[in-house]
Amino acid sequence: MDTINDFISAALPYTEWPMFLLLIGGGLFLVFYSKFLPYRFFGHAIAITAGKYDSDKSEGDVSSFQALSAAVAATVGLGNISGVAIAIHDGGPGVVFWIWVTALIGMCIKFYSCSLAVMFRSTDSDGKLQGGPMYYITQGLGPKAKPLAIFFAVCGLFGFLGVFTANQFTETFMSVVEPNRTIADMGSFNWQLCIGVVLAVVTSFVIFGGLEKIAKVASAIVPFMVMVYLIAVVVVMVLNASQIIPSLKLIITEAWNFKTVVTGGFWGLVIIGVRRAMFSNEAGLGSAPMYHGQSKTDNPIKEGLVAMLGPFIDTILVCTFTAVVIILSGAYLEDGSGIVMTLSAFETTLFGYGDVLLMIIVTAFAMSTLFTYSYYGVKCLSFLTNARIGKFYNWYFVIMIVFAAVASLDLVKNLIDLSYALMVIPNMIAVLLLAPKVNKEAKKYFQKLKSEH
Repeated sequence: MDTINDFISAALPYTEWPMFLLLIGGGLFLVFYSKFLPYRFFGHAIAITAGKYDSDKSEGDVSSFQALSAAVAATVGLGNISGVAIAIHDGGPGVVFWIWVTALIGMCIKFYSCSLAVMFRSTDSDGKLQGGPMYYITQGLGPKAKPLAIFFAVCGLFGFLGVFTANQFTETFMSVVEPNRTIADMGSFNWQLCIGVVLAVVTSFVIFGGLEKIAKVASAIVPFMVMVYLIAVVVVMVLNASQIIPSLKLIITEAWNFKTVVTGGFWGLVIIGVRRAMFSNEAGLGSAPMYHGQSKTDNPIKEGLVAMLGPFIDTILVCTFTAVVIILSGAYLEDGSGIVMTLSAFETTLFGYGDVLLMIIVTAFAMSTLFTYSYYGVKCLSFLTNARIGKFYNWYFVIMIVFAAVASLDLVKNLIDLSYALMVIPNMIAVLLLAPKVNKEAKKYFQKLKSEH
């Protein structure tokens, strides 16, 4: 495992700048190119999600609300609860500011990429409707761009493994339940292995049941768990109301700390923020378009507007709440990284029971993320081969859950960072080249909307 980790961490710096330029540079270009469209029609996007504009004639498998809950389920999860902790651990409180900036830009990227996913839908070898980067790259940019799509799908085979989730869930269980002390002393490795096996078994029941079940389970669990999590956070904030403003002030002042101790100085700080934000809301990554590409909608622009709410819910709301709790509880000054830091923050602030509550929430998030991610990987493998072979991805996915349960946080984090950075490159190139087509559609859509009202 150390050998793999050394190889991956050596490769990471080479992917940093291309990712950064495409995500932030490309994203800023889209913000101005769209004339701030996603932000101006924020209210309209909420109305669409609420089902105000649904029609029965639309093609697709799931409703816009379901596609959004599934995409939010895949993103609101451990990325927000432990990803933020890792970011603060690696770069201090100022990182949160750069996470916000990336999320605001990410809303615009999501709008473009998910509109493209619906615009260039096609069917797979089973005759099922499919959307996503592989399809808008090959159809939008033409056959010459096929290598880009293949490159994206190959990186997806690694990026869409549930390794981070399985790893962080195991950490949570080990530090809250302390099974060696409370259940039976079998050594940490054996416990991690057991947890991995149990997770793998539970996940396989749902995965082998197919997408309809995933959408049903996710749209049932997730909104409820997000609510519980937000209530817990609000309680913490009310109890420590005097600390909220100082915490937010710390985030903003530290964001411009040019003498920061982070490796890579100020830019290192920004890059950590960008990476964790991308991990948290997946804007620019190309995973959400695969979900939104299947929603029942008669218009790509409508779906793009629904999709852009993802980064807002997920990063501006959930990540900020988590960050404030971590900062005001003082947990960020401790040694633990990842979920352990968040657990300690909740335990300190919620009468010593916060970590147990968080464990229940993490269990729900972990399950929903594991159920949704396998589906992305199946799509990548199906694109590279055919729909029949694509289903075998699930077996590989389930085996890797066990591997992740015993792996180190560093290895898992680096593997995800590398795969994500490599996926951003082909996806953002395609989104930037196809942006004019989205603008053309948007113009038509808003003219039609005006004439109807």
